[in-house]
Amino acid sequence: MPRESAARLWVLIRHNVLLMAREPGPLLSRLVLPLVFVTLLRPLYTAGQGESAGTEQAVVGTLVTFSLLAIGICGSAILTERLGRTWDRLRGTVLRPAELLAGKAVPAFAVLLAQQFTVVGFAVCAFGLPVPHPFLLLGVLLSWSWALLGLGALLGVLVRSLGALSAAYDIGGMLLSSVGGALVPLAALPAWVSDVAPASPGYWAVRGMRAALAGDAYAVAESCGTLLGVALVCGTVASVRLRGRGGRLVAL
Repeated sequence: MPRESAARLWVLIRHNVLLMAREPGPLLSRLVLPLVFVTLLRPLYTAGQGESAGTEQAVVGTLVTFSLLAIGICGSAILTERLGRTWDRLRGTVLRPAELLAGKAVPAFAVLLAQQFTVVGFAVCAFGLPVPHPFLLLGVLLSWSWALLGLGALLGVLVRSLGALSAAYDIGGMLLSSVGGALVPLAALPAWVSDVAPASPGYWAVRGMRAALAGDAYAVAESCGTLLGVALVCGTVASVRLRGRGGRLVAL
């Protein structure tokens, strides 16, 4: 029944919010460190690219890089249940894989949006970053957050330890952001990087955010569609990995 499913989902969301509140350190670091990073790197970018382009590069690059590093928030929420020996108890309930993933995703989604809004708001207030098309930018940020949630959920059901999860989002996050042109513009990198860059979700996030700031609705739509496709594929694979016979949770 939809009403019963909604009730179970609400319990899961509240449970995961409490888990995050008990360990606020990682969340605070994801909110504060990007502000330090963009403040320190902006003079470097503006010296080489000019005031406007340099500020945009610093903000977009920082936002994409640190949000990729934050995919561990969603992955660790799932992995914690496995390592804490609560997974078997969840398997014994009427809980469905989609409900479990949604219960983990909603709090993580709120954290990712808070991180991105904090970076953009700080850049607007401190550095005068112009945002003439806020709804285009909002569409990219929402699509990017869904893609991150899908990636995080997939990691959470695949890895076997917190160490493996940490390595996956640290190495993977830096690799995807670097190849995507977040830290260094693609024009300044070897030609082969530009060829493989579209394979990175970070590339589409960077492209979409820059297009949103420039008011290019077509490029924004293309980037959002790609990011939502990444979210759908990763979320589907994660859900299938969790689903056993009759749609019940399986042992991981």
